[in-house]
Amino acid sequence: MPPLKAEYDFSKAKRGAVVKPAPGKTRITIRLDNEVIDWFRAHVNDAGGGNYQSLINDALKNHIKQQALEKALRRVIREELKKVA
Repeated sequence: MPPLKAEYDFSKAKRGAVVKPAPGKTRITIRLDNEVIDWFRAHVNDAGGGNYQSLINDALKNHIKQQALEKALRRVIREELKKVA
């Protein structure tokens, strides 16, 4: 291992993440309850591996889709009820 220098030149250094996120992804900081993280980590572990962060992302996307589906179903039901009344 080479010896440490007394000074380093950071004039060409860049700020920010060392690894850029994939297209369509944004790096954020979020605080979640330990029990939530533990559940997702255990679920990934039980499945034989994977990424718990991807699992959280998938769960959030499914929730959004479910909300959109529920909104559409409620609209259809209201329209049908108006026809019957």
